[in-house]
Amino acid sequence: MKAFIILAATAAVVGAASCSRHDSDDRSAAAPDIRVTPVKVDSVTLYRKFPGTLIAQASVNVVARVNGLITAKHYTSGDIVRKGQPLFSIESTAYADAVRQAEATLASARSNYDYATRRRAAMEKAFKSDAVSEMEVEQARDAEREGEASVKSAEAALSSARTNLGYCTVTSPIDGRVSDNNLSVGNYVSGEASPVVLCDVYDNENMLAVFSIEDIALAQTVRAALNNKNTRVPVDFGQKLPHSYTGRLIYLAPSMSNSTGTMTMQAEIANPYDELRPGMYVNVSVPVGVDPEAMLVRDASLSTDQLGKYLYTVNDSDRVVYTPVVAGDIVDDSMRIITSGISPSDRYVTSAMLKVRDGMTVHPFTK
Repeated sequence: MKAFIILAATAAVVGAASCSRHDSDDRSAAAPDIRVTPVKVDSVTLYRKFPGTLIAQASVNVVARVNGLITAKHYTSGDIVRKGQPLFSIESTAYADAVRQAEATLASARSNYDYATRRRAAMEKAFKSDAVSEMEVEQARDAEREGEASVKSAEAALSSARTNLGYCTVTSPIDGRVSDNNLSVGNYVSGEASPVVLCDVYDNENMLAVFSIEDIALAQTVRAALNNKNTRVPVDFGQKLPHSYTGRLIYLAPSMSNSTGTMTMQAEIANPYDELRPGMYVNVSVPVGVDPEAMLVRDASLSTDQLGKYLYTVNDSDRVVYTPVVAGDIVDDSMRIITSGISPSDRYVTSAMLKVRDGMTVHPFTK
């Protein structure tokens, strides 16, 4: 009887152990495989965003400088035009007549000058044989000088007349994209009294982001970036564009504005795809320092709820932990700086984030 009790007790213990192992194996088998990644610690440059607007690197008013009717427009609004390309024609009859008149005046002046030169030479020759007086020679010399002055005056008048005739064809002063015309064909312009703006040309090959900073200490920090021509700063435009852009800081105002208490800065942005336009809003990220031990996580692993940003971390017991964090700037387009909420030794979930929940046991693995 005593042996039976011992055997029964032994069987019960073995059965309990077997059930315990079986339950443990079931729970282990039920835990999903979840990819995790350690928090990355690296030295990163810290940035501060400043809002601004884009302007063209060069913009020019195309003006009429003569009087007359606009007789033709030679471009399509919005096109890219080249320096010297005709944009408008203004009636030129009066200015062509002025050129012909100036040419005739110059021809007459040259003829008179030639005559005065020959007469002065003849008078000097006659003076040597006492055929004329010294006063007559001086008069001949004065007439030659007056003739020479008349020629120069006529040449200047002809040059001016030709210039005005040239203004009858209005050309683009720079390469760039041209605006719509302010005045249509058939309108009369009085450009001689005051130049009349006909359109504008914008050189958008490089854009300038204009913004303001108010921190004197920050101004001292960014001077290093200004001096280093290879330093690129991130920029964004508040809307998703087909291409990404960076800028180069090129200007810091030498003084503060009395009205705003800020200093103007400019960043140059290359525009190779012709996507950027003057007037667009832009955010310029200015370098303000370096964090030698910044904590970085994949931006795609962050989620958002009513409390803000959070990660799913996995603790030493392989349990998922809902972890609120404070996120900073993007680094290298895919990594996000985390300023608080995690430690450098943490690991976080990077896949199947919709399948995990706080407190779940998982099989973590890394690749």
